[in-house]
Amino acid sequence: MRKTATRLADGRELIYYDRADAPARDAVDRRPLPPVTTVGELRRDRLLGDTVAIAAHRQERTYHPPSDACPLCPSREGRPTEIPAGDYQVAVFENRFPALAGEAGRCEVVCFTADHQGSFAALDDQRARLVLDAWTDRTRELSRMPGVEQVFCFENRGAEIGVTLAHPHGQIYAYPFVTPRTERMLHSLEEHRQRTGGANLFDELVAAEEADGSRVVLAGEHWLAFVPYAARWPYEVHLYPRRRVPDLPALDEAARAELPGVHRELARRFDRIFGPDMPPTPYISAWHQAPVHHPRRREFALHLEFFTIRRTPGKLKFLAGSESGMNVFVNDVPPEAAARRLREVASG
Repeated sequence: MRKTATRLADGRELIYYDRADAPARDAVDRRPLPPVTTVGELRRDRLLGDTVAIAAHRQERTYHPPSDACPLCPSREGRPTEIPAGDYQVAVFENRFPALAGEAGRCEVVCFTADHQGSFAALDDQRARLVLDAWTDRTRELSRMPGVEQVFCFENRGAEIGVTLAHPHGQIYAYPFVTPRTERMLHSLEEHRQRTGGANLFDELVAAEEADGSRVVLAGEHWLAFVPYAARWPYEVHLYPRRRVPDLPALDEAARAELPGVHRELARRFDRIFGPDMPPTPYISAWHQAPVHHPRRREFALHLEFFTIRRTPGKLKFLAGSESGMNVFVNDVPPEAAARRLREVASG
């Protein structure tokens, strides 16, 4: 892998990730961009203890542009974009409209491919591995930044999810705090450790799902994917490495080599759930990694949570009163039925 770092016209960092045999990326961003100004702050909910990012500048972010005005496509003569080069393999840059910035963290965009009509599922294993290597490298680098407590790599796909740019891409958030969801996992992890005299909750959960088998979707040599017993979403899969590690940089080469094919297979199965006549399935693909400085960091288990808000053809799962008001989910699809369907649509 070759990594080439440069700066955009307004000073934001841009990094190209290429195979070693790719041509050099040396194009200069000549757009007359003003300096990036963010008006945001972090506020703490005194009742729940949650942190909320207030980011009014995001109201002005690019919203569903036509394909010939996509800011994530390579630049062309007379049509400069966020990517100055005329082509690229994987590109990562600081978000122009970040939810977190400065002392309040950092947000980056990860472009998977120069092909506007592509998708993560359509990448070959070599390109998907390059995306994985970019996530890994950025996790390592962002974790070293002063004030960063947790790094979150994720992909939002589909307008129904809230995506405002159709080009295949993901994002990385570097939080200056440990997120509420991770705090709850850590609390359960510690509670279980004390109750059992040292057992790891993640290890027991993965072993129990494999032993039961009814919710297992995909079993590889180094990875196991299953629908969780108490799944919140209609179709939700959790993917764990068989050897517990805290984050992406800690994966060994064997797990790293198998992951691109496993991850792409999950994405392809999600696109087949509702039949060939349906548009691509909207989903969120979210990497849960251990907090950078937590004392129990080594006990946390890296895992991917992959889910869709579509419950049947033409119908979405909305977060209504119970979910949004009380955080109590009501799932219309039994996890065992979801797992069975995801096994049925495996690649032939």
